[in-house]
Amino acid sequence: YIFLLFQKQARSLLILASALSIILAARLQSRTPHFSSADNPTARETELVTRFFTFCYLPVFNFWLLIFPNHLSFDWGMEALPRITTIRDSRNVISLVFYYGLAHILRKSLSRIRKKDRRGVRNKEDNNCCTVCHINCSDVHSSSCRTSNNNNTTNFSSSLCVCYNFCRPLVVLRTEKKQHNSNSAIVLSFAFLALPFLPATNILFYVGFVVAERVLYLPSAGLCLLLGLASGTLWECYKRQRPLFLCGLVLVSVAFSAKTVFRNKDWHSEEALYRSAIPINPPKAYGNLGSVLSSQGRVDEAETAFRKALQYRPNMADVHYNLGILLQGKNKLDEAILSYQRAIHFRPSLALAYVNLGAALIASGRCQEATAVLRQGSKLDGTGLKDRKEHESAKVSALLQLGALYSDQGRLQRALATYREAAHSLPDHYPPQSVFNVLGETLARLEQDEEAERWYIAALHAQPDHVPAHITYGKLLAKNISRVAEAEQWFKKAQRIAPEDPSVFHHYGEFLASRRRYKEAANMYEKAAELRPEDYELAVAAATAMRQAVRYQDAERWYRKAVSIKPTDARSHTNLGAILHLNGKYREAADSYRESLRLQPNDVTTLTNLHKLHTVMT
Repeated sequence: YIFLLFQKQARSLLILASALSIILAARLQSRTPHFSSADNPTARETELVTRFFTFCYLPVFNFWLLIFPNHLSFDWGMEALPRITTIRDSRNVISLVFYYGLAHILRKSLSRIRKKDRRGVRNKEDNNCCTVCHINCSDVHSSSCRTSNNNNTTNFSSSLCVCYNFCRPLVVLRTEKKQHNSNSAIVLSFAFLALPFLPATNILFYVGFVVAERVLYLPSAGLCLLLGLASGTLWECYKRQRPLFLCGLVLVSVAFSAKTVFRNKDWHSEEALYRSAIPINPPKAYGNLGSVLSSQGRVDEAETAFRKALQYRPNMADVHYNLGILLQGKNKLDEAILSYQRAIHFRPSLALAYVNLGAALIASGRCQEATAVLRQGSKLDGTGLKDRKEHESAKVSALLQLGALYSDQGRLQRALATYREAAHSLPDHYPPQSVFNVLGETLARLEQDEEAERWYIAALHAQPDHVPAHITYGKLLAKNISRVAEAEQWFKKAQRIAPEDPSVFHHYGEFLASRRRYKEAANMYEKAAELRPEDYELAVAAATAMRQAVRYQDAERWYRKAVSIKPTDARSHTNLGAILHLNGKYREAADSYRESLRLQPNDVTTLTNLHKLHTVMT
């Protein structure tokens, strides 16, 4: 019977282990996790001794976080938890004590459970017999009843065994059952502690983190069971110290509750969370904090955070890349270029860095270098990367950037070839309409209108509300006098789709101006400028349209707006002087012309206008 009992337990454990293995395999999808060396430096460690001692210590550290969660962090990667490189490290002693204590408690609990199971088998075989006199209990019970009810009986020695068998075994049975339940609860608690944590131990496979507080949620249930069991045992064993024990229990509960409240404040916002982790993992915390501050528009604080992160760990490619974006936004192109180059140096597969480096080089006028960088970025291999989709999208973006560079240089055939390459290498997740649209634009510039129209239609088919395709298709149709009405409908559709997009009104205004419908064009240009009030070109376009529509007062207002946007631009003052001249405000016109000449001396147009103005005034 004992053999059958143990066989049944072994079969249950085997079924449980098989089920867990199947679930784990389905979760991993037959692939081990991909991660960088910064996420789990120990996994990339070449020394076997370092890996062994460090991985043995990690469960101890996680258990310490459960019982004393004083120092917490959203991320324990990089060097937040130093590796154990030698046997003389004091943490090895802690690991040894931990595993010895764990093994001792489990061995003791399991041995008690097995003894109870064996005792249960023996009791099953002779549970009707007295352990002292070996008389059938039911017979003794009848005899004891007769003996107890017989008033003439004076010899109680014969009933002594009956009392022993019917009173004491019941107490012993209850005690043994309670001990058995306690031992089972201990084993169950350790199962809750260990089994959910097992995949995170790096024993089965390497994972992309050193310590992660999220994997301790379910093990914490096992710890709570253990604490409850220990509290109950102490409560029963030390009855005189119950008030003191109760005070200690209340203090512990209050302390953990207070820690929960304070930790919830850390999780209230991303900024608070990352700031809380600075003492534990400064490079990762400062890097993430910089990204949050940058998204909030606090660029100076973000730059400081990025630079502090790089002081702790100079080889973080993501931080170099994010710092480059921030510096490029501040128009510090040389520093941005250097940051992008460092990002590529530390991670040559970071395709987005090539795209942004190309854009920064183009803005700096270093077009030849930009061409080489963008071409290199479009050829990167993404094998083994964590985010293949982002990588493939960045490669397409590099081709689009390169095609735009060729187009701006007037090398339309090269631009067309590059755009075709982008169209042929489109991944499934990449929105194709932008590629199809620029293909159509390039073909239209090459006077290949039929093929251009096919690409525009393809772009609209891929995304019917793609505004740029509506505009470019309308401009293509406007070239054909017989399809002008159709072209206007596409501009109006774009207006309905994007009523707050200034480019829609600007291009529609261009179309109307080309049809000599100046009053309508002026309204469109004005709407575009109102939607983007700080755009200099839109303000000038609105002023010019007002002048063409013979709305000189409105034209003056928009030219003044252009001057306020770019007060150091000589052309703005010349234009304002011209409209003031038309409006009869000669003195102000002369002042505007003189300011223009101060900014750009000997400008022929301004000198001519000023001479005409002097002629009128005299």
